[in-house]
Amino acid sequence: SIHNISIKLVVKMGKFTVAIVCLLAALQASSGFSPAGRVGTLVAPTSSASNTKAFRSPFANSIDNKCSTSSSLYMSEGDAAAAPKQSFMQKMKAKIPPANERKKLIPLASMFFFILFNYTILRDTKDVLMVTAKGSGAEVIPFIKTYVNLPAAIGFTALYSKLCDRMEQKDVFYACTIPFLFFFAAFAFIIFPNVGMLHPHAFVDKIALALPEGFGAPLAIVRNWSYAVFYVMAEMWGSVVASLLFWSFANEVTTVDEAKKYYPLFGLGANVALIFSGQYVRFVSGMRANLPPGVDPWGMSLKYLMGAVVASGGCLVSIFSYMQRNVMTDPNCVDQEKQAERKKKKKVKMSLKDSAKFLVSSPYIRNLATLVISYGMCINLVEVSWKSKLKAAYPDPNAYSAFMGNFSSATGSVTLVMMLLGRKIFQKYGWGFAAKVTPAMIGITGMAFYALTLFAPFFAPIAASLGTTPLMLAVLVGAAQNILSKSAKYSLFDPCKEMAYIPLDQDSKTKGKAAVDVVGNPLGKSGGALIQQILIFGVGSLAAATPWLAGILAVLLVFWFKAVNSLSVQFDEAMATEES
Repeated sequence: SIHNISIKLVVKMGKFTVAIVCLLAALQASSGFSPAGRVGTLVAPTSSASNTKAFRSPFANSIDNKCSTSSSLYMSEGDAAAAPKQSFMQKMKAKIPPANERKKLIPLASMFFFILFNYTILRDTKDVLMVTAKGSGAEVIPFIKTYVNLPAAIGFTALYSKLCDRMEQKDVFYACTIPFLFFFAAFAFIIFPNVGMLHPHAFVDKIALALPEGFGAPLAIVRNWSYAVFYVMAEMWGSVVASLLFWSFANEVTTVDEAKKYYPLFGLGANVALIFSGQYVRFVSGMRANLPPGVDPWGMSLKYLMGAVVASGGCLVSIFSYMQRNVMTDPNCVDQEKQAERKKKKKVKMSLKDSAKFLVSSPYIRNLATLVISYGMCINLVEVSWKSKLKAAYPDPNAYSAFMGNFSSATGSVTLVMMLLGRKIFQKYGWGFAAKVTPAMIGITGMAFYALTLFAPFFAPIAASLGTTPLMLAVLVGAAQNILSKSAKYSLFDPCKEMAYIPLDQDSKTKGKAAVDVVGNPLGKSGGALIQQILIFGVGSLAAATPWLAGILAVLLVFWFKAVNSLSVQFDEAMATEES
């Protein structure tokens, strides 16, 4: 029954969380960094990894909650018995894409690798800069997301629309990507070495004396304005280069059948990038031990990190240029007639107001937007509280950066496993169950983290028996929460969201996706940030707001589950209509 399945899911999530905590503890023990004032490490029995079968795209399934409808991509038991047996070499040869597909898939996968390699380094670095900066902390993140990042995203949307009207798509890619690389290089080699002169600390100190304590976070943004700009540019790299530019180009190059087969494999390659970039961050953070006296260790680390970002970005632009010359012009790779027709078609353009109207008028799209908004708000509520604990455990920027490097590597490894399991979840339980895994994962692990934070004295004996402290235990459980939540998003939430667009008509696909991207994504990111701002102003600090955050998380999860249940019924009906 569904009840028994849910109980088994909860038990497995609990075991998985313990395994992730042990993995992080082992990584930290091997990295040589100990938390502030702590010498103990978490000791727990390791769990054996389960064997998994070869991955197959969850996109390739015709999803049904009861798994009863037929699918042309999976053979029935009778068909499997009747099919002639193939040798191992024949099976391997059948899995290799043909030459015309390899010509575009390998460069696309390489592009995605370099994009995610950069994003992981930038994501870890932006947190280190803002959270450990003078007069700053994790409380600053909600204010940046609402008052700096959201306006920047809206402004870029308007700029991107104008660029698309005036330039060819390939030139838009260059115009959007190259300025990012120039900025990151300038930040490491020009801006950061001169922050003492650029940051108005004395001016902000005078203003802070006349304002209540609750204004500390907004003032920290002004105080460390160059770090705030870097934070926004790092966030924009993920949304602009990864989400917008890459996937727009990939959709232009690949057919629907190719997308079903290979898009999830891009995700596997991307998580390899997470592992590589995470270990590179850890390697660079460890270089401080060999630096001569008088050299700023974090400044040197930043130069190596941004140097890697620029080099990786150069590879990205070079591969894109290669594809424009050799793939986009090859009739065997890209249908030239469809390319010409696509250029003639008028694009769907929606203002922010039009996007909001469309979102409200369509129950199907409204449920999709609720999923996106709920994820953004829930992950933001837990993540900021976790980063506050992380700063307390690792006040040194290099130690903080090393932990984030291990965190990224663990995220990539766990997501690889989750992607391998994702196909089984889709095939056995259907779309509705798969869509509930992510909110269930966030709810269980998020409440465990809040429990450790709120009832730290109660868990002190348990932490002591494990050779650590309540603070470090909360840091590791919070890290496990983020890892499991992000891996569930990449392996199940994102495929569920994209599958939900498949049965819609073309007009609803384009307008609906535009509405969710323009309204849903920014609202989810800033919504959680706004809640935290109100609580910080109301109760004085993020730590004091923890009980309220736990309650709000529970309410958001209720709305999320309701939207999943409603969309699951609508999705099944739409799929049945399409098949008939």
